[in-house]
Amino acid sequence: MTSDILTHTEAGVLTLTINRPAKKNSLINPMYEAMIEALTSAATDTQVRVVLIQGHETAFTAGNDLGEFLHTPPVTADAPAFRFLRCIAGFPKPLIAAVAGPAVGVGTTLLLHCDLVFAGDNAVFSVPFVNLGLCPEAAVSYLLPRLFGHQRASEALLTGEAFYAEAAQEAGLVCRIVPPTELNAYAQAQARKMAAKPLASLIETKRLLKLGVQPHINARIEEEREVFQRMLVEPAAKEAFSAFLDKRKPDFSQC
Repeated sequence: MTSDILTHTEAGVLTLTINRPAKKNSLINPMYEAMIEALTSAATDTQVRVVLIQGHETAFTAGNDLGEFLHTPPVTADAPAFRFLRCIAGFPKPLIAAVAGPAVGVGTTLLLHCDLVFAGDNAVFSVPFVNLGLCPEAAVSYLLPRLFGHQRASEALLTGEAFYAEAAQEAGLVCRIVPPTELNAYAQAQARKMAAKPLASLIETKRLLKLGVQPHINARIEEEREVFQRMLVEPAAKEAFSAFLDKRKPDFSQC
């Protein structure tokens, strides 16, 4: 297990802490692998009733590490990033997220597969896929319009502009906003309250809540993945990644 993902189980709650502060908690393959391993085990472990995903009070995650995306793009269906998305989308037990600071790209899209999301008042959400020459992933093109409505989902996805904790709460993405220094403790307390409830009731209630939409989610994840993989190796994405790493404005005039 990589030290960039910390795991701790207590009182029926598995806590996954994203722990790569020097890179604003950006995600690389070993981190995805660690989370997949932990979630796969938790799905059948009767000692785990709830999973909490958290970062630091200053950063949830800056999304995928663009350096890794540029040099070793995930071009197969079984790449860790795509397996992680399928894993959280199909996870049978309650998933809770505690989000403070930036939640970029997958840092926002993974929240659409969580059952409860708590945010610090410093949380900043963004899905800037178009700015990177890419398309949405994690079934966000299906889930975000259902949550935000078509116009606000289009604004988020077509402009790539950030939105903040109050807007996320108004739209239904966030349940509660608390000070960032109190966020992880608050989320942990809520997770433990839920973990004290009957496991079968938690699992069946979540299954029924998702019963009508899960097939659509699975299908959209795969459709987005195919387009995403193709776009990853096209000129626009390469220019966007290189510009980010060079700290310059990308030039899409030839893309």
